Amino acid sequence: MTTLGEAVADARARFSAAGFADAAIEARILIGGLLELSSTQVFVGGDREIDAASVAKIEDAVARRLKREPVHRILGKREFHGLDFLLSKETLEPRPDTEVLVDSVLDEARQFAGDRDIRILDVGTGTGAIILALLDGLPSATGIGSDISVDALKTAAENARRLGLDRRFQAVESHWFDKIDGCFDIIVSNPPYICSDVIPDLDPEVRDFDPMAALDGGADGLTAYREIADRAGEFLAADGCVALEIGFDQKHAVIELFEAEGFNLLLARKDYSENDRVLIFAKSVVDAAKQKKKLGIPKEAG
Repeated sequence: MTTLGEAVADARARFSAAGFADAAIEARILIGGLLELSSTQVFVGGDREIDAASVAKIEDAVARRLKREPVHRILGKREFHGLDFLLSKETLEPRPDTEVLVDSVLDEARQFAGDRDIRILDVGTGTGAIILALLDGLPSATGIGSDISVDALKTAAENARRLGLDRRFQAVESHWFDKIDGCFDIIVSNPPYICSDVIPDLDPEVRDFDPMAALDGGADGLTAYREIADRAGEFLAADGCVALEIGFDQKHAVIELFEAEGFNLLLARKDYSENDRVLIFAKSVVDAAKQKKKLGIPKEAG
């Protein structure tokens, strides 16, 4: 029989030889996830014997990781904001930096929530990680997660069911706001924001395994932000907010886009690596020139 300690040591050695920076951590997470053991159980249970079927399962998973498939893709799930989320082919793997977006929105929402029922729209919901984490933290809230991917919507709906949030969550197939109805207190999104010409240079774990629709933000990385800035005001409550994850170098460009559409910046936050990561906007009064432009009225017209 093979012991747990031997299996972890073998995986760590093979990952290290392949140049993985976090070989020891990845070995423990992967094998612990496969055997449904906590990190503590893996750490202290080196003498635990594992059967032949489990050894074969571990070998298959290690081989997949050596082909650069991410650990959590292999496991089919990932923890986010204290909750467990299933992954699927057309969902982006939720990352820890996105938790900064969730925490920022929760801070804002709790200031005006009280007994009020809050409505949330998550545009491009993927696994549903953002909106479901918000619903978990705001017991009076309800929400819609929209996406163009049927696969993603099925995954988000299943995650809602598993987390006991399905009565407060609805999955809607929509290209941005095209099939959205109603008014929302919070509109949130982690849209695709990577410049198209950068994608070939991404790490294989991202480039080859995350869905392209969740990565490619167009030539300048701002295509999705233009869509959201242009239409979010139609669906936002008067005292509502729009909260966005952004790329590390996009803060000023995104602020300019939203200010041009009549929004004011409420909050900007950095991620755990001190990169710009979150922007939150509120509605503001649109000036007369902007209104005329929207209506096609010449600037010189009264």
